[in-house]
Amino acid sequence: MATTTTGNSSSSDQKSTTSPLMVKPTSHQRLVSKDGRSLMRGPAAGGRVAWLGALRDMWGAWLSLRWRWVVLAFCGSFLLHWLLFAVLWYLLARANGDLTVDHDNPPPGHTLCVKYVTGFTAAFSFALETQLTIGYGTMYPNADCPTAIALLALQMLLGLMLEAFITGAFVAKFSRPQKRCTGILFSPQAVVCEVEGQRCLMFRVCNLLSRPLVDVSVSAVLYEERDDLTLHQTSLEFLLDGLGSRPCPLFLSPLTFIHPLTPDSPLSRVLPPGGQSHFEVVVFLSASQEGTGTAYQKRTSYLSDEIQFGRRFSKAMVLRGNERRNSLAAMRYFDTHLCSLMVPNTHTNSRDKECVVQVNGEGNDKME
Repeated sequence: MATTTTGNSSSSDQKSTTSPLMVKPTSHQRLVSKDGRSLMRGPAAGGRVAWLGALRDMWGAWLSLRWRWVVLAFCGSFLLHWLLFAVLWYLLARANGDLTVDHDNPPPGHTLCVKYVTGFTAAFSFALETQLTIGYGTMYPNADCPTAIALLALQMLLGLMLEAFITGAFVAKFSRPQKRCTGILFSPQAVVCEVEGQRCLMFRVCNLLSRPLVDVSVSAVLYEERDDLTLHQTSLEFLLDGLGSRPCPLFLSPLTFIHPLTPDSPLSRVLPPGGQSHFEVVVFLSASQEGTGTAYQKRTSYLSDEIQFGRRFSKAMVLRGNERRNSLAAMRYFDTHLCSLMVPNTHTNSRDKECVVQVNGEGNDKME
C-alpha cells in the first residue's frame, strides 16, 4: 500500500500518514452516519462463505444482530433444545418398549426408563420439565436405567451451556459502550471561524448523562476521495478549547474541539475555496465513567455541506434540572452566530489580494 506523509496541523515535528484504502464507485457514499453507525459494507459474499464467516466469529455476529433477531434466536434456541431432547427421550422410551406397557403395572422383569412417558407429547413435557424445574412430578427417570441417567446428564450439561451463552450475550449486548452513549450529543454542524487570527474548524459535544465522565479524548480521521477514485485517510488532531491536546479530566459542560487550519493541515486543501474533492471527517470520542471506569465510545461524521463558514458557537448556557436531560433543550448548546472570516485567495492573478467574506449574513462582500 502506497503511503505519503503530510505535516500535522498542531505541531511541525509530528506527522500524519495518508494511505489509499479502497476504490470507491462514482456515487458518493457516506462512511459513518450522524448517529455513529458504519455505513460501509464489504463485497457481497456467497451464502456459504457468509455462514462460515459468521460461525468463525459467532460472538461478534450475535452482538451485531438487532434486538428482534436476538429475541427470536433466544426463543428458537430453547425450543430447538427441548425438541431435540424430546425426540431423544421418545426414542429411548420406544427402544426400551415403554410406549406399549402399563406404567402402573409393568410386566415382570421390565424396567421403565422414564415413568409415564407414553408418547411424544409426554416426552416433550419431560424434556421441558428437566430443563426448567428442580424436581419431578409423576414423570421421573428410573435410577435402574443407566441410559436414562446418561441422557439426563447430557441434557443438563447442554442446557446449562446454552443458558450461560444466552445470559452472557444479553449482558454484553446491554453493556456495549456505544449503547451507553445516547446522552452524548455532537453538534449537527461543524463551523469554520477565526480564533486569535487563525482559521479553525470547530465542533461541540455536550453530555446529557446523569453521571459525569472523565478522561475525555477525541481523535479524527479525514477520508478523502481523490481524482483516481481511491479513498485516502489522514489523521487529524483536535485541540480542546482551553486545555490543548490533553484529555478533558471532567466532562460536565459542553466541550468545543478546535482544529487549526494551518497550511500544513490536510483540511486546508479540501475545504473551499480551493478544495474540490469529496471528503468526510469522522470524529471518535472516548471517555470513562467516574467511579467504575466503564468505557464510553461515540462517533459521528461531517461532510462538506455540514460545515458552516463564517459562524462560531455561542457561549454555552447553563441548563438545569430536566432541561439538561432534554435533548431538544440541549440543542441550544449548538447555537451559532455570525463572525468575520478571512479567506485566502487561491487565484494566480497578482492583482488579486485577500478578501473579507461575510458568509451566511446580510450585506455586501468587501474586497481589497
